[in-house]
Amino acid sequence: MPRKPKIGFVLGAGSARGWAHIGVLRALSEAGIRPDLIAGCSVGALVGAAFAAGRLDQLEAWALALDWKRLLKLMDFGLRGGLIKGKRVREVFREQFVECEFSELQVPFAAVATDLHSGQEIWLREGRVSAAIGASIAVPGLFQPVPYEGRYLVDGSVVNPIPVSLCRAMGADIVLAVDLGSDLVGRYVRDDDRAPTQTGPRGFISRFLPRNNKAGERQGEPESVPPSLLETLMGSINIMQLRIARSRLAGEPPDALLTPRLGHLGLLDYHRAEFAIAEGREAVARMLPAIRNAIPA
Repeated sequence: MPRKPKIGFVLGAGSARGWAHIGVLRALSEAGIRPDLIAGCSVGALVGAAFAAGRLDQLEAWALALDWKRLLKLMDFGLRGGLIKGKRVREVFREQFVECEFSELQVPFAAVATDLHSGQEIWLREGRVSAAIGASIAVPGLFQPVPYEGRYLVDGSVVNPIPVSLCRAMGADIVLAVDLGSDLVGRYVRDDDRAPTQTGPRGFISRFLPRNNKAGERQGEPESVPPSLLETLMGSINIMQLRIARSRLAGEPPDALLTPRLGHLGLLDYHRAEFAIAEGREAVARMLPAIRNAIPA
């Protein structure tokens, strides 16, 4: 008898848009589609690890309760290596969600990070899960690089935002991947441009780092408002991720690609989990026929 093909889930990078992964995992499970293994990058690694450890319920409840005040308390600001030290975020993940070895997870799991000095893509599959997640989510410039086995690691999205190649290497025969940036290609939306929409409250950046509305204004000319420092940083990272993801997916396509529509969700809008989770579910509903076609009966 031929063996049953292994199904792998790939959860891509995308900062706060990553809460959509929770909705994707919920909807796929309800449809009877569960992974034999998971590969994740950045926030995709965080959600994937929680799922692999059987802690998705706890993560979802925490994300839904996260408002901008609680989000601000997680930010231990510093100036060396990144705007945020990241220690508080790593402590929350370790204490509330996953503090175990990779070998103890219920589902085989791996995360992607980047060696800051060599530029090498690092596949994290052994040791403490929480340490690997801390490295995979260390967005350069925003979070400080994470020391890991004699090297400094940063966010895996620098080299492989949607790690299909890692999932294949782990043994997946069928790969279902989630791309959190497909709705952003060719678009530039200021953080505070999202505020009047029906997607929820003001974005995190515009709430705490408002621009000087007089900046660049000249007599007789329309007002010119440059982006804030943080918005420039996050926007640049977003462009980088989109470009790299397009290139990697062209050479390493999954069997089915889920594309949540998250264009009106800011990269730091972690307090808007309800919208992201709902859109993750919608993405599965749109693609479920294609997903079933990709999986042999």
